[in-house]
Amino acid sequence: MNVNAATLPVVDAIRSRRSIRRFLPTPVDAGTVREILDLAACAPSGSNVQPWKVYALAGAEKEALGRAVTEKYLASGAEEDGGDYYPRRWVEPWLSRRRKVGADLYALLGIGRCDKEKRTRQWTRNYRFFDAPVGLIFTTDRVFGTGMLLDNGMFMENVMLAARAYGLDTCPQAAFIDFQATIRQTLGLPENERVICGMALGYADPDAPENRLRTERVPAGAFADFRGFAP
Repeated sequence: MNVNAATLPVVDAIRSRRSIRRFLPTPVDAGTVREILDLAACAPSGSNVQPWKVYALAGAEKEALGRAVTEKYLASGAEEDGGDYYPRRWVEPWLSRRRKVGADLYALLGIGRCDKEKRTRQWTRNYRFFDAPVGLIFTTDRVFGTGMLLDNGMFMENVMLAARAYGLDTCPQAAFIDFQATIRQTLGLPENERVICGMALGYADPDAPENRLRTERVPAGAFADFRGFAP
């Protein structure tokens, strides 16, 4: 890899970012979260619109949201379709990738394929932000289209990379998008906002088996088409 000393921290942040699913109870102060979000806001957006909004939750506020969404999920499942984040019908190669990450995670946790109770218990940990000290809920105005969702994605990626600079870890969580009404009611969101993602933020528990999960990445040669370069 052709990198210099100035770029190494960026490379390290990208390579060390991974989805953490169990956190230590060590608190993260509001000032640190604010600095991370300030850094993340350097993300580009169309016409510099900056279409993102974040609700940073800790303590009782975070617990209240986790409890509300968990109760709703256990009572009746998803309350609405969260949109077209995932395809209606899975095809290859994406189906195999999706199945593999799920199988690898549950294998690390010792949860069998038919153990519905344990699988449900593990899934609902999503709604408690995997016990992270900070939970982030990302929203955007309903007026924005697909392009602005891309802008929000770049902002969220900056959050995850900036967190690594502070020795923190994250887990982006699409699981929250199916509970728009519950989140809106619990947090007092205005009607014009829609939830587009949740994210756990904190210090990874180094002893948790699920945090040993390493997802595979295909190389650029498998998805990139290089044209016009010198031989």
